[in-house]
Amino acid sequence: MRKLLQRSILFLLPLFVACGPTRNLVYFSDLKGNENYKTTIENNSEVRIQTNDLLSIRLTSLNPESNALFNRGVIQSSTNALNTDTGPSEGYLVDKDGFVNYPVLGKVQLAGLTREEAISKMTTQIQQFVKSPIVTIQLLNFKITVIGEVNKPSTFIVPAQRINILEALGLAGDMTPYGKRENILLVREKDGVRSTTRLNLNDKELLNSPYFYLQQNDVVYIEPDRLKEVQASTNTRTITITTMAISILVALIFNFQNIFK
Repeated sequence: MRKLLQRSILFLLPLFVACGPTRNLVYFSDLKGNENYKTTIENNSEVRIQTNDLLSIRLTSLNPESNALFNRGVIQSSTNALNTDTGPSEGYLVDKDGFVNYPVLGKVQLAGLTREEAISKMTTQIQQFVKSPIVTIQLLNFKITVIGEVNKPSTFIVPAQRINILEALGLAGDMTPYGKRENILLVREKDGVRSTTRLNLNDKELLNSPYFYLQQNDVVYIEPDRLKEVQASTNTRTITITTMAISILVALIFNFQNIFK
């Protein structure tokens, strides 16, 4: 009888250990191993300039004086004609009304435009003063934030101004085993509106989602699963009850052992 009791205890212990929730750790797990999945890329929406964005706007032309005047807001003198400084390092801030204050032109509204549209608008206005201008515009503060159950949570500057959810997780060192891959929270601010949506990385349909590609200032939050929440809990009552339950279980085991000696 004693051996039977010991075998029963050994059988039940793994059940207590394995009582935590199971987690699907495979991205796009509904893709079959031999499936050659193809989909037309229609969700790569262009990034649009928003208020509080910081822009690098640079003019290049055959006239050094014009370059200095538009890029620095000063008239180039003959003594520093070879100066190649082409713009303020801090960039141009898009104000709350969507305008940038650019030398010579004054206030120009760029919010709501794509980078190509903004370049076209700036080029058209500068052509009134400069022959054959070449305008380049770059978003200096295109950043995304990845926090929660990842190995390297942080805010990342994206020079290419194009990044998808998988690349963002790669920058953050990927998710830990405790991360809820089927319930990722995406927080987005656009046109003065803050919105949230849930993403499922176990589902291949995410590849077609308009949220697969991230936008500037997006925040990606990876929630922990229930097992991690229990492990991190500091609830004294829960710890006390659990300790008491274990103590009672151990006492019962020893009592049964003494009875069946």
